[in-house]
Amino acid sequence: MTTVHLGAKTWVFLNSKRVVAEIIAKRGSATNTRSPMPVSSGIVSHDRRSLLMPQDKWAEPRRVMHSLLSGTALQQYGEWQETESTQMMAEYVLKPRAWYRHHYRYANSVVHRIAFGERLIKSTKELEDMQNCVTFFVGSIGTSVIDWFPDLDRLPKFLQVWRYYWKPLGDWNYDVYRSWWDPIRKKVDAGKAGPSFVRDSLLHPETKYTGNDENAMYVALQLIEAGSDTTREALNIFVMAALEHPDVFLKARAEVDRVCGVGKDARLPRLSDMEQLNYICAMAKELLRWRPIFVLTPDHTASKDIEFEGYVFPEGTGFVINEVPVGAECERPDDFWPERWMDGHETDIAHGLWQFGGGRRICVGYRLAQRSLFINIARLVQCVDFRPAGFYNPKVLNLEATDEPFPVQVTIRSKEYEELIFQEATAAEVLEDAKLVRDNIKL
Repeated sequence: MTTVHLGAKTWVFLNSKRVVAEIIAKRGSATNTRSPMPVSSGIVSHDRRSLLMPQDKWAEPRRVMHSLLSGTALQQYGEWQETESTQMMAEYVLKPRAWYRHHYRYANSVVHRIAFGERLIKSTKELEDMQNCVTFFVGSIGTSVIDWFPDLDRLPKFLQVWRYYWKPLGDWNYDVYRSWWDPIRKKVDAGKAGPSFVRDSLLHPETKYTGNDENAMYVALQLIEAGSDTTREALNIFVMAALEHPDVFLKARAEVDRVCGVGKDARLPRLSDMEQLNYICAMAKELLRWRPIFVLTPDHTASKDIEFEGYVFPEGTGFVINEVPVGAECERPDDFWPERWMDGHETDIAHGLWQFGGGRRICVGYRLAQRSLFINIARLVQCVDFRPAGFYNPKVLNLEATDEPFPVQVTIRSKEYEELIFQEATAAEVLEDAKLVRDNIKL
């Protein structure tokens, strides 16, 4: 553990799996809340992003989002994940140079369908705006000195000169959310919306969600922005791993070929193959350990004094999972080595891995994320070859880039696999949609 004083706050960085498990998981009831962030949580997020909410405000959106973890919901969402993945594979064949764009289209479309119950029909500008909502919000966390001295938020509004800088960003974010929210809200009210998280959980009378319309909007749109951006980034990391560790890639392909056939006898992997494709499941976990998307998790703030192994941490102390040393606390930490996860828990992506947070504030969508990573990694391993197309730094992924994050040459494994992909896309009725994506991407 390392104690750091940041402005008026005290953060304790947790640098090993053992202390993370003890503080975040076992003492989760006392480390559930968040420290105040008047800029990133307040002004930028209108006090409605549950990621940074204190315990008393976070519990209600958390409760309604638990429906995402039910077995029935996962089965329904799984059908959509497979359909969108099939379209992504067709996009790979039709426009291989835009591989990174296909990752984002897939991720955003899946979570959009889960949240709103309809396939994604958004312009490139609308998609970029949604991605920027995430980028600008994350970039605001801790950027302002006010977040480190939150008592300054008590000053009269006319003295809070920082508001003139941050308020336009918060209002722009709100307007983007509203442009996505209003159409689906009208469909739900008119009885014209399909099955979805919004219709069946968030706005359903039996859920008794106590938040107002704006609260509901932020719950739904957070699901979209978080679910789409992290899946996109993880798939980009997978491509980097394929460039850096082709031996692992080929071992994974051999597993998929064993289960799904080869050449003319092949079929695309399905979510029902998860129990038989343990190495693919282990690859998904290793991606998040090897190049963690979140270097630091938001602080878990103590709601009361905590005593731990002779140390006393007063109420208000923030505990932060320091993902890099925690992930490196293993054999051969610099290697991409999925075998480290072959321990009988391959199909539980949160077991032994802290990228989704932990304790009671673990990301509620982690099972959805696992299934998206599994189906796409398995299919890309089976059908696509990746080669470097220029110089790159394997430790710099530029995860927030809207352009190609590193140079990659993409080719389909063989004509047989092109035909397989087109057959599956035709059967799923997404081939024409993939062609539209190809025609609308300008590179």
